[in-house]
Amino acid sequence: MAHVRRRLQKWKLRSLLLFSVIGLFQVGTAFCQVTPAAAITPPDDTPSVKLGGVFYGGYTYTAKPQVLDVDGNTVNQNTFDVTRTYINITGQISHLVAFRFTPDISRASGSTATNNNSLVYRVKYAFGQFNLDDWTGNWKQTWVRLGANQTPFVDWEEGVYRYRFQGTVFSERVGRLTSSDFGLSFHTNLPDNYGEIHTGVYNGEGYSQAETVGANFRKAVQTRVTIRPLPKGGMLMRGLRLTGFYNWDSYAKNDPRERFVFNALFEHPHLVAGYDYLDALDQTSAAAPTVHGRGYSIWATPILQEKGHGWELLLRWDSYTPSRGAVDSTGKTIKQNTWIVGPAYWFPHVGSVATSLLFDVENVTFPGTTLSAQRRYALHGNLNF
Repeated sequence: MAHVRRRLQKWKLRSLLLFSVIGLFQVGTAFCQVTPAAAITPPDDTPSVKLGGVFYGGYTYTAKPQVLDVDGNTVNQNTFDVTRTYINITGQISHLVAFRFTPDISRASGSTATNNNSLVYRVKYAFGQFNLDDWTGNWKQTWVRLGANQTPFVDWEEGVYRYRFQGTVFSERVGRLTSSDFGLSFHTNLPDNYGEIHTGVYNGEGYSQAETVGANFRKAVQTRVTIRPLPKGGMLMRGLRLTGFYNWDSYAKNDPRERFVFNALFEHPHLVAGYDYLDALDQTSAAAPTVHGRGYSIWATPILQEKGHGWELLLRWDSYTPSRGAVDSTGKTIKQNTWIVGPAYWFPHVGSVATSLLFDVENVTFPGTTLSAQRRYALHGNLNF
């Protein structure tokens, strides 16, 4: 019996040691296990194409100046018109390569009877985009575009202004900048939403014209730097952006075509406002005088309900001196002044589409010249999808 008891004790001891080893192994295994990494969504490399469109149209009644009809009667010109129609074709080949093709409507001019003054389509945007976010870390929205693509300033300001369907922004309205050109451009956002940089090399003639062969061998270098001083501040401060833009170009080797713009923007749920200061230097040839233009624009869109939904107002004042120092016989500076006032209604929508109507009064005067004042009453419609 003693022998049996000794064998049972040894068996119990061995069993205890075996279960202890098994337990220690399980605990060690548990501690050695690594928590699986969170799932990383791979970039979407599926080729895709999207179709969108833009329509601007409406009715305009010209109160001043009056014109004469074919019988010599004094009448007020009035017209229904379509001022812009886009078909936006955008897409991607992969997450690294994207594209956009956008034809633009315009009034044809020339001697061809079938096209003269007709609405015809021309290319405004046609570019390939190479996305670089895979390599730029916190510098997001980093890309390179090649082709007919956005110039750094005009298209960017239109995205904040939102009333392009009434008319162009100040720098384009006075004929000193354009929204698209043929060239190569680069864009990136500063980390933590502190701003952005957009720079490019373009022909300089704009998308509506080809490069002037034999007359201009230089390219236009355009750069916009936008700073958001307090992106993490309160509602009033994080809506402030300050921008500097410079266009370095020339008509010929030593004939400057230069533009400088300072812009301040303020965005708030109940107010969007902007200020533009433009300085332009032009010498079209060595024999032509240097023309130094300067002007400014102030605009505001008070939002009475919700941005993009409901009633808003458009308030704008432009003043431009085409040539500094140019005066009339009485010594008055030659200028072009414009004010625009009107209510707008933005129809409620879902997503990124937009539909709006604007009734506005536009008044243009030309101090220091014999040009007649202009006053137009218009109903503008905007469809963007």
